Amino acid sequence: MLPVQNRSQNSHVRIWILCLILFLSVVAYADRSILSISGSAIKAEFGLSTIQLGLILSAFSWAYVIGQIPGGLFLDRFGTKKVYGVTLALWSLSTLLMGFVGEFSRDVTIALTLMFVLRFALGLIEAPSFPANARAVIMWFPGAERGRASALFASAQYFAVAIFSPLSGWLVTRYGWEWPFFVLGAIGVLAVFVWAWYMRSPKQHPHVSASELRYIEQGGALVDIDAAQTLKARPPISKALFRLLLSNRMLWCAYLGQYCIIALSYFFITWFPIYLVQARGMNIMEAGFATIAPALFGFLGGISGGYLSDMLLARGWSLSWARKAPYIAGMLMAASLVLAAVIPTNAGIIAIMSFAFFGKGIAAGAGTWTLVSDTAPKEAIGLAGAIFNGIGNMAGFITPLLFGVIVGLTGSYSIGLAFVAAHCVIAALLFLLVMGPIQRVGDTQIPAAGSPAQAAAAQGVKAV
Repeated sequence: MLPVQNRSQNSHVRIWILCLILFLSVVAYADRSILSISGSAIKAEFGLSTIQLGLILSAFSWAYVIGQIPGGLFLDRFGTKKVYGVTLALWSLSTLLMGFVGEFSRDVTIALTLMFVLRFALGLIEAPSFPANARAVIMWFPGAERGRASALFASAQYFAVAIFSPLSGWLVTRYGWEWPFFVLGAIGVLAVFVWAWYMRSPKQHPHVSASELRYIEQGGALVDIDAAQTLKARPPISKALFRLLLSNRMLWCAYLGQYCIIALSYFFITWFPIYLVQARGMNIMEAGFATIAPALFGFLGGISGGYLSDMLLARGWSLSWARKAPYIAGMLMAASLVLAAVIPTNAGIIAIMSFAFFGKGIAAGAGTWTLVSDTAPKEAIGLAGAIFNGIGNMAGFITPLLFGVIVGLTGSYSIGLAFVAAHCVIAALLFLLVMGPIQRVGDTQIPAAGSPAQAAAAQGVKAV
């Protein structure tokens, strides 16, 4: 049990909650990304083709997308703590089992099937994780701090790569490709107990002082969204709300912007280490360490983007441009990764990727999950985050698969790099020319079908 905080004392529990969801997000991203480090060794051991490896790399995201809507509905019905804890335990088990594939069979077809099934299961089970992070941020953080908070957990991928890519490279080199899965699975199991021990809603947390609770409530945090009475009283999600979330132009630009961000992320955690080994002549351990600099710059960019966006908002910029301007600038910076095709040295490759992922981090910190906090109807935060993340994560299976097909058919990684860089330019143009104002979607109550207010609600926006 947690000791009870003296309510007269000041506290910073929201910061510890943020550290906790950052830790879980790092575990989640590490589980996704370690296959790229083990990929070359798996390919060699089982005699897989480039396209077969691309299929396995994409398996996670097929299921991750499929699981988004059910995961979001589960979150809105059962709450963040329960859903996150159960799924964390199950996805950690899936990661552990991945390391035992070679023990079941050495037959290529059977091994390929088992790896695809386990990665598919990992994606399906992990689907609610980032919508749950968004719910936790909306629950614990006032509006003026959400940019920074969202940027931090959105930057977990960089922590995961910076920490676990070199560790995984060493484990593969020293013990075999199975060991990164064993280590990450065990860490995930331990994380279940940390989550169950510390996570609470603000009003139920024994460490929250009266002053901190008042600060986050007055700042617009939705402190009661996980309260038992709120979850029980919440009506079923209506068709009108689904239509609202799927028919709004602003939201579709946000969804596509997330798609383009995730296309870059999945290139980085799937094909980039393999590119360094197969096209640039690095060994597996060198490739693992080579990802550290771009990952760290991506993290710094993510934190910078969140702080910059909140700072612009505090200085009087409109919500729209405080979120959009850093996103547009960051994505144009990220497009520079195409230059890797013409840079002759490995040091130059790492430098340009570091610059590109700093820009990508700025864009992600300012204009991805923060938009969910700014625009989601409070009665459907899990669903709104799930749709946003589901559409965005289609890039998770499209990008690795198409990149593998492009390289397999053309023999050129340069064309693959141009394919990835094009996402950056398209996303910047969408935010600049198509999105329009960033506003809260819908009302707190969705009107019944046929009511006089329905036509107004169908327009899809309410000013923040």
